[in-house]
Amino acid sequence: MSLTPDKILIGDCIEQMNALPEKSVDLVFADPPYNLQLGGDLLRPDNSKVDAVDDHWDQFASFEAYDQFTNAWLLAARRVLKDDGALWVIGSYHNIFRVGRSLQDTGYWILNDVVWRKANPMPNFKGTRFTNAHETLIWAAKGRGSRRYRFNYDAMKMANDEVQMRSDWALPICSGEERVKDANGQKAHPTQKPEALLHRVLLASTEVGDVVLDPFFGVGTTGAAARRLGRRFIGIEREPEYAALAEARIAKIVPVAPSELDVTGSKKDEPRVPFGQIVEAGLLHPGDTLWCPKGKHKARVRADGSLAVGELTGSIHKMGAIAQSQPACNGWTYWHIRTDKGLAPIDVLRAKVRAEMAG
Repeated sequence: MSLTPDKILIGDCIEQMNALPEKSVDLVFADPPYNLQLGGDLLRPDNSKVDAVDDHWDQFASFEAYDQFTNAWLLAARRVLKDDGALWVIGSYHNIFRVGRSLQDTGYWILNDVVWRKANPMPNFKGTRFTNAHETLIWAAKGRGSRRYRFNYDAMKMANDEVQMRSDWALPICSGEERVKDANGQKAHPTQKPEALLHRVLLASTEVGDVVLDPFFGVGTTGAAARRLGRRFIGIEREPEYAALAEARIAKIVPVAPSELDVTGSKKDEPRVPFGQIVEAGLLHPGDTLWCPKGKHKARVRADGSLAVGELTGSIHKMGAIAQSQPACNGWTYWHIRTDKGLAPIDVLRAKVRAEMAG
């Protein structure tokens, strides 16, 4: 089978994944059956029935059967992942620990566990346990040696008001207008995830044009988020009713222009520019003076891109650290040039060189 993105495949997820080309997808997001093992109806205090997950697709004969299923789909997903690809899987306390072990047993390398803290969880009606107010996501690279997995760190930081994004995410559960309804106006799927959750996952670990595979597609939340963010998707769903609802849902989404999907880039992705290149480009000259932010310390530029502070010489980073009596220093932000508007970090010169390199 050739890879045709933006398509929903109906059938067994393991069989469908095994038919896809090897190393053909950039990310897998999986929301597998939780194997809740419910022993009977769940009732509210007024004896009304709670609409819990009791569908046949969530029922397994034993933990061993569930583990075999988990290992099989994880191996199938690993085969279709590119070498720099990654996998996200979500679960509750019923299954996530078993899934975590299977991840490691099948060769994945766990990068993070993320707690999705539900802002509006369903209460514990029996009053016999704590309210289940979170689910756990595991983010894993394809293997231990996979160091090229994508992480849009700066975009995540910007989305969090320029504060480093933490591994506990407070997001509301799926409700209201976002809930996909069946022909009777009832919620179509018992475990539909909020699109905000998938938005964050895809924004963190994919780029525009990447192919995202969801082997448990349900009513298409992954596909909806992918469409809005300019990603491609492959959905696999065994229940035709869910697949039809997902297809109709995604068809209503109008993609935005690619230029609207730009995010804050990472400086790690920018070309390396040594300080000596600033001198070579004539943006600074041997003998020029650099200053610390407060104008207290100064250094002389040398022809080879080193700095001199008194009788001591070294790189912009080393001399910045010595000037402050600190073990380390980012010389690009510590050392400044004088301009008509005051002091400016030498990083503005590096940005100019990078812009010229980009053409």
